[in-house]
Amino acid sequence: MKVAIGSDHAGYDMKENIKKYLISQNVEVVDCGTHSDSSVDYPDYAKAVCTKVSDKETALGILVCGTGIGMSIAANKIHGIRAALCLYPTMAELSRKHNNANVLVLGGRIMGTDIARWTVDAFIRTSFEGGRHQNRLDKIERMEE
Repeated sequence: MKVAIGSDHAGYDMKENIKKYLISQNVEVVDCGTHSDSSVDYPDYAKAVCTKVSDKETALGILVCGTGIGMSIAANKIHGIRAALCLYPTMAELSRKHNNANVLVLGGRIMGTDIARWTVDAFIRTSFEGGRHQNRLDKIERMEE
């Protein structure tokens, strides 16, 4: 599996931690930045990651900012992106099963490292259930038109 990952300055440390963890789990990671904790604008990194996902260069994306809120708002502006801010593994699992989320958003300043790793695991290891959930996604896609 290939995953794009990105963060702003507030999420930089967590992004680096998650990146190393994913590599240790034999996941191919495309790091879209930022590459330091110097102040940057989160929409730039949301766009970089989400473009990789929407263009199908990567299967999934992961974004990290301080709370996850800003990245979520920016990511969901990209056509075809279903970004989910998940603070717990159960949220990540259900975002994949029921919403076919393709971008996980984490809060680097409000989550611990262990819970972030467990949340990432749940996200990348869970598949979309389809069925009744597909009808709901179809309705969301029609809202984008």
